[in-house]
Amino acid sequence: MKAAVITFPGSNCDRDLYDAFAKAGDEVVKVWHKETELPAGIDVIGIPGGFSFGDYLRCGAIASRSPIGQAVVDFAQRGGYVLGVCNGFQVLTEMGLLPGALMRNAGLKFISKPVALTVTTTDSAFTSGYGPGQEIVIPIAHAEGNYQIDAEGLKQLRGEDRVAFRYVENPNGATDDIAGVLSANRRVLGMMPHPERVVEPAQGGTDGAALFRALSSVMALA
Repeated sequence: MKAAVITFPGSNCDRDLYDAFAKAGDEVVKVWHKETELPAGIDVIGIPGGFSFGDYLRCGAIASRSPIGQAVVDFAQRGGYVLGVCNGFQVLTEMGLLPGALMRNAGLKFISKPVALTVTTTDSAFTSGYGPGQEIVIPIAHAEGNYQIDAEGLKQLRGEDRVAFRYVENPNGATDDIAGVLSANRRVLGMMPHPERVVEPAQGGTDGAALFRALSSVMALA
């Protein structure tokens, strides 16, 4: 599998995401946000966490309109796989590739700690490496992780089995305890927790590794 990791001014998890893809056996290339085209042969795009453009205006809003943005949207609309983590999740909602919005945490404080998640669906390339209802521990680090969506949108997410992860104990006020959601074609995943930070024992856990291995395996069979 060939992965592209996009870096914006203020990204600080792009190297972690690069390493997570690489540890899963993937070829990885870095893409600067001012590029207007993706490298040839890309199978998946990774949009990392951080504070793109200093989180000015709205988190992810300016990054979503970077020169590379249209290439990401076109790639996703052609059926390409896209993973957005933390700030990357915010960027994906601003691009319109995922529904809902990420708001200030309910307690109005930045939260950084490991949290327990429930794997809500295994019917995606990202989550197929886990068991149904499996509980995993993935760290969070955000001030705007409070996922909000209207009642009709939530009904649609539930009905289409598109909630990927839920918090066991909600840390930020997110609607329906949602920690990650899938696009309608199940090929775009946005999640606030950082799976790239728990892919090897030296990081204190390996619960994120299954996500990258599963995605790589799906690509190998495609």
